[in-house]
Amino acid sequence: MSLSPDAIATLSRVSTGTITTVLLKKGLRNIWMRGTKPLRPGQPRLVGPAFTLRFVPAREDLATPESWSSPISTRTAIEAMPKGCMAVVDAMGVTDAGIFGDILCARMVKRGVAALITDGVVRDVEGVLGTNMPVWCDGFAAPPSVAGLTFVGWGEPIGCGGVAVFPNDIIVADQDGAVLIPQALLDHVLAEGPEQERMEAWIVNEVNNGAALPGLYPMNAETKARYAASKK
Repeated sequence: MSLSPDAIATLSRVSTGTITTVLLKKGLRNIWMRGTKPLRPGQPRLVGPAFTLRFVPAREDLATPESWSSPISTRTAIEAMPKGCMAVVDAMGVTDAGIFGDILCARMVKRGVAALITDGVVRDVEGVLGTNMPVWCDGFAAPPSVAGLTFVGWGEPIGCGGVAVFPNDIIVADQDGAVLIPQALLDHVLAEGPEQERMEAWIVNEVNNGAALPGLYPMNAETKARYAASKK
């Protein structure tokens, strides 16, 4: 799935916090991926379709340095990543084995991957930062992935940070972490997200002008009428 430039531009102006609010109103409570923190402060908000990768617990006969040359390896998976995708990696929340390091991230940059999102950690953190690959993760560690994980595949449903992620779900990541938009609800978020942002910006302005919160946030009928009038 490819996102249109207009869709990317719209979602780039909608915060992950707003997306969680919009989708909460549709009954979705579990779309924020736990542990996905920006590796570098100030990373821009990024948007793209999910390219999924999955690890399982390490098994000594499979999780070996030799496995990095296997047809089923992170190296091979990177060569399948399309330009503009968000690589979303299920590392089961393991924080003592780095799933990707500087070399793999450098290759992802060359392939035009938009970002790396994982509930695990990276290694070679100085080198990873040097590649300028935007990363959302749960920190960093020196040991390689095979010290705690076995890579088993890509392009299938995964769990990342407690969230079910299917290939080509839409991922938005900013300073609050990474959230998922199901494909079926993309149009809803594109329609409602910008309006939610406008409304909350108006509320912030009211607060800055001294307004009290009761009746303002959430809005009562009178406040809704004032807000509606402000848009004319």
